[in-house]
Amino acid sequence: MKLITGLGNPEKKYLETRHNVGFLFLDALREKFLYQKDLNITEWEEDDMFNSELCFLKEGSKIVAIFQKPLTYMNKSGEAVAKILKKFEIEDLDDNFVLIHDDLDISLGKFKIQLGKSPQGHNGVKNVEDRVGTTQFKRVRIGVEAREDKNIPGEDYVLMKFSKDERVIIDEVIQTSIQGILADILL
Repeated sequence: MKLITGLGNPEKKYLETRHNVGFLFLDALREKFLYQKDLNITEWEEDDMFNSELCFLKEGSKIVAIFQKPLTYMNKSGEAVAKILKKFEIEDLDDNFVLIHDDLDISLGKFKIQLGKSPQGHNGVKNVEDRVGTTQFKRVRIGVEAREDKNIPGEDYVLMKFSKDERVIIDEVIQTSIQGILADILL
């Protein structure tokens, strides 16, 4: 069983912000499985026990993957991740856990899929690493850096909404990066 977690913030005001790229990714990923013959995907459901929105990718009655949007706010995402990993006894995180997040170290329009490599200063990622006790898991690092005014602090910039043009770019990058992890999910 795999856990695929996208980082973001739960309130509507954050919905279209750079910091919510992980949530946008999971919504697009879920859509990829809506019309699969061999697999079925559930609707998103809020689960208080895991402080998350969850959906399940299933092959028959067997859960293949859990998609998770922590509702704990970005900087406490690790709490929700750790609960799921423990409850579903997901081990071998380097093979069975993927974290998707925004990254100011990467330009808008680019992404990286890496094992054990995280951006400097991303408190959500740091909290996940701290709570799960390892840095050895895959990350889909989606670039959001496109500041024209470099005086805007990163912590403010990631809470700003995408422009229409930027959103087109992000949607394209999400689709491309999804292709990069589909094989991991289905193995």
